[in-house]
Amino acid sequence: MDTLKQFGTSFHSKVIAIFLTDQPFVEQSFDMVKKDYFESEANQWLIECILTYFATYKKLPTADVLKIELSKITNDVLKVSVVNQIKVVSAHFSDEDLDYVKKTFLDFCKNQELKNAILDSVDLLKDGKYDNIKVRIDKAIHAGAERDLGHIWKDELDSRVIDDARECIKTPWPVITSLMDGGLGAGELGVIAAPSSAGKSWILTAIGAAALRDGKRVVHYTLELNQKYVGLRYDTVFAGVEPSKIRLNVDKVRNIIEHTAGELVIKYFPPRAVTPNTLYAHIQRLESAGMRPDLIIIDYADLLRSAEKAEARYQELGFIYEQLRGMVGEFGVPAWTASQTQRSSLSEEVIEAEKIAESYNKIMTADFVMSLSRKANDKMANTARVHIIKNRFGLDGKTFPATINIEKGIFDVYDENSSSGILARKAMTNGNDLVKRVLHKKLSALND
Repeated sequence: MDTLKQFGTSFHSKVIAIFLTDQPFVEQSFDMVKKDYFESEANQWLIECILTYFATYKKLPTADVLKIELSKITNDVLKVSVVNQIKVVSAHFSDEDLDYVKKTFLDFCKNQELKNAILDSVDLLKDGKYDNIKVRIDKAIHAGAERDLGHIWKDELDSRVIDDARECIKTPWPVITSLMDGGLGAGELGVIAAPSSAGKSWILTAIGAAALRDGKRVVHYTLELNQKYVGLRYDTVFAGVEPSKIRLNVDKVRNIIEHTAGELVIKYFPPRAVTPNTLYAHIQRLESAGMRPDLIIIDYADLLRSAEKAEARYQELGFIYEQLRGMVGEFGVPAWTASQTQRSSLSEEVIEAEKIAESYNKIMTADFVMSLSRKANDKMANTARVHIIKNRFGLDGKTFPATINIEKGIFDVYDENSSSGILARKAMTNGNDLVKRVLHKKLSALND
């Protein structure tokens, strides 16, 4: 029998580390792994313990399980050796090359299966058992295949009814969350479309802050503002204090941070210098450090560069959004980003899909798209209109009144028939009257 000796002792430890942390990989390779592939007696004991426990409970053993199993070892030399090896293995839990180790180990096991199948076939050939040879070879060829076949519709009704089919991250606005059937789910992409200076970055910050309040881990990528200033914006959203005044309210902000359940990582990348693959690699590093995000914020996707060569900018933007959607789908994490609308949308009461700049593929790729329109009167009245352009989870085409205070990062969306929604619509009307009075005053001054 071939062993893993050729790969070195560190490789052995990394394989054990994977078998203690990666259940899908254990499911995939379970039938192929033999303890004799490992050189040391301690590694053999560990892999046998993991496989035995997994065969019984369909789960990986916890630290408490290993501790109890260790207590059963009567050989003191082996017990000390296993304890020391566990310490070595645990140091490899976050190594960056574990994906390479998994592939190499899987290839090794598959080759062993095929070699053994060929050797077994010699005796079967002598006995004329040709059908058995085919079965044996086929089994070896398909060893290590991914076990997850997909969702079996007829067999898994209970999982659809009992379990939540979409584990969602809520938005800060109940009316929008309800419309989205709970929020944005794993692997889904949401887009905020608005003109320049309308408050896209603030809205993305508000979404991230809401997730933090719910105890989620958020990674916020910024391609415009520096990391510290984005951090100040989060301070503002939580404390209701303008970024320029945070230094005067440090104790208040520190107390809020200490009592916020979630975690936030803010990472700056230069605009048009990185691709979705760069974000992918950074998320992998976060995972390796034990900081897998529950929500990804990208401010904003239009400032990324495509990993695939494009002949025109509109085509490149389409590629970018497709690559982002693929990335969040692979990680199983929801993501929000923003997109610029055309300059002509500045005067629009409601911004529709055709006003989104340069590429309609953004709309086609995203799962949820909402626009934000703020005319001159809205900026005076601190109001806005939110229009649902696309919604895979429910109704779209609806428009909601909103209020927005850029200085303090406050953004709220209301049902138009609620008391707050009625007040917001009245404020919009007052904003119109205010604009008219300002224009009248200016015209009177010119005539004088």
